[in-house]
Amino acid sequence: MSSETNPKVSVILPFYNAETTLKAAVESILNQTFRDFELQLINNNSTDSSQQIAEELAQTDARVRLHNETKPGVANAMNCGIGYARGELIARMDADDIAYPERLSKQYEFLQNNPEICFLGTEVKYVPHQKNTAGFRRFVKWVNSFHSHQEIEMNRFIEIPIVNPTILFRRELYDKYGGCLDGDFPEDYEMQLRYLDAGVKMAKLPEPLLEWHDYSTRLTRTDERYSTEAFFKTKATYFRKWSEQNNPFHPRTWIWGAGRKTRQRTVFLEQEGLKIEGRIDIKASKSDTLFYKDIPVPGKLFIVSMVTNTGAGEKIREFLVERNYEEGKDFILMG
Repeated sequence: MSSETNPKVSVILPFYNAETTLKAAVESILNQTFRDFELQLINNNSTDSSQQIAEELAQTDARVRLHNETKPGVANAMNCGIGYARGELIARMDADDIAYPERLSKQYEFLQNNPEICFLGTEVKYVPHQKNTAGFRRFVKWVNSFHSHQEIEMNRFIEIPIVNPTILFRRELYDKYGGCLDGDFPEDYEMQLRYLDAGVKMAKLPEPLLEWHDYSTRLTRTDERYSTEAFFKTKATYFRKWSEQNNPFHPRTWIWGAGRKTRQRTVFLEQEGLKIEGRIDIKASKSDTLFYKDIPVPGKLFIVSMVTNTGAGEKIREFLVERNYEEGKDFILMG
């Protein structure tokens, strides 16, 4: 790559106190079969030896550029990196993960061959480093199970549809819709919902091209912005926007789920102006709910499934499809 030309891809890798994992993460990018990239390392107030490790890596490879972002948070660090980025495509990477050698090559080729797709992820291989992994294993199995834009659109309100450190997206998205926003919400999920709300077409390569390492220090385990309630609040904000365009009965909505937690989370929808007309439940004995087998024919109401028990969403989807309900028109899942 000539120093006089801009690279095709800019990889943004923020780090904070990552002395035990940073070198391996960076080397997994430097060893990519795709060579036309730069790596923007963003030190986000590290107090360990991460800065020294990053300086040594930058001295050994001209593609590595090191910067500091004093404002705390991954969102600020990512936006800092994009500010320095010269590539037409932006890739994300985390300081505790490992990219497979062909990751950038396969993603770049896909975007070149599919110009309508502007935001691309991959499947991941889950690598646990602790005992409490059941929830993450279920999430990885789910997130690896769908790949097309239509599937991503329909699954967006269940969980984040693309694992953040796998993404490669066109720089024009940042210029049009902004980057990560810093607030009391999961910034990577909010960004994907914002892009989907703007009509951005996304996809996911149907193979694992990143080792997703699950340490006890991962933000999704430690930061309150990644709490279940924070996710539901973010979902509610963008679901209201989606409902305005897709729910023929907006703002009227039926909720599948009548448990205590579901009722608590429904409040977030009501705060966004949605009107809950009724609830559907699998028990016929509840006086304030509609028994699920008694739902009317399609076209009479719109259903939001908010049951989060393992496997329940898929069973509800199967039941509604068997009743000729169309996903995205008559119902949607919200995990």
